[in-house]
Amino acid sequence: MTVPEISVRNLQRTIPVNAAALHKFAAKVLRHCLQLQKGKQTDLRELGEVFVWLISDRRMSLLHRQFLGQTGPTDVLTFRHGEIFISAETAKRHARLFGNSIMRELQLYIIHGLLHLHGFDDRTPAEARKMARRQEKILSDCSGAL
Repeated sequence: MTVPEISVRNLQRTIPVNAAALHKFAAKVLRHCLQLQKGKQTDLRELGEVFVWLISDRRMSLLHRQFLGQTGPTDVLTFRHGEIFISAETAKRHARLFGNSIMRELQLYIIHGLLHLHGFDDRTPAEARKMARRQEKILSDCSGAL
């Protein structure tokens, strides 16, 4: 089985983030996702590299408008060619809102993006519930040893 390279880069300066710990986590989740039956459209094995970019709300808002035609920031945007953009500022707000640590929220977003790259979707309420359950399972399976 071919395992793509994965990198995590912090391109924002507002929220302190341990990018090295997130990279270690992302590599573990990537290997875990490769064990799952692939989704409908995409297979992580087809990618040579996966890039996780931690960005600001400002930059996320620009991408959100450019690619989805929606205003304001979102938490995660995933592109089929292997890029996952995560807004660190949105993660911090959501962490507070949901009673999570910022690290746990960022880990959930990494999992979410990798599942999308592997072909899983959350467009319908049923798909969203299934994906949320899968995310929580992967989080519990992969965060214990870190």
